[in-house]
Amino acid sequence: MKTTGHEGAHMNNDPAEVEVDIRSTPDAVIAAAAERLITAAAVAIAAAGRFVLALSGGATPRALYALLATPPYAARLDWTRVQAFWGDERCLPPDHADSNYRMARETLLDHVPILPANVHRVRGEDPPAEAAAAYERELRATFSQTAWPRFDLVLLGMGDNGHTASLFPGLTAVREATRWAVAEYVAAVSMWRVTLTPPVLNGAAEVLFVATGQEKAQTLRRVLEGPLLPDQLPAQVVRPPRGRVTWLVDAAAAAHLTLARRGHEVTT
Repeated sequence: MKTTGHEGAHMNNDPAEVEVDIRSTPDAVIAAAAERLITAAAVAIAAAGRFVLALSGGATPRALYALLATPPYAARLDWTRVQAFWGDERCLPPDHADSNYRMARETLLDHVPILPANVHRVRGEDPPAEAAAAYERELRATFSQTAWPRFDLVLLGMGDNGHTASLFPGLTAVREATRWAVAEYVAAVSMWRVTLTPPVLNGAAEVLFVATGQEKAQTLRRVLEGPLLPDQLPAQVVRPPRGRVTWLVDAAAAAHLTLARRGHEVTT
């Protein structure tokens, strides 16, 4: 693992390059995330003519999407070349207040010239197993030339319990090795979810975790500096062997990291 501008400790047996980028405030994290997304899009479009993105749900991505929808940012990305997927979805209708699709549509997609055919939502209103199977078919149609998907960028968050996407502690999705998308009932939130699986997440060229707030600090230290226990801390399963992982966090979320206690410089 490395930190921006400083030497850091490396997660045991981690095949991926892991960067921890600490910013002073949540707003600074969001601005940095927007810049990273726009840069990744430009590189992908120049190389392959498209930018295939997996979006995340949650409060922090909401702020990111709202920023990307503003003219200074929106105009810097060729939205007609963007293929938008989701890392996970709640099994709810697309107009439900808790739908990840609805949140992204209202904050971002309705405000940029993305092509409707390039928006690949999970059909959360369908029976969960059917929704997961249909989503996998959608993925396979987009990534028809490869054995596994290779997203240009996957946006992820992390829950206080160490879950990411809808890979939850103690459940089976974190160990899925063959399917691209699965449905699982998550008792902790009393809801069915559809999620991308670890092999799909680990096929990405770039994974960007975004986490803010002191409530994430203890878990973030366990994920980045503790033993590898992905059944307990599913965020640890995201270790792409041919990709880059960046944790973009604010000072509050980084408060318990060893490097932070050593006086690691917090960037702005």
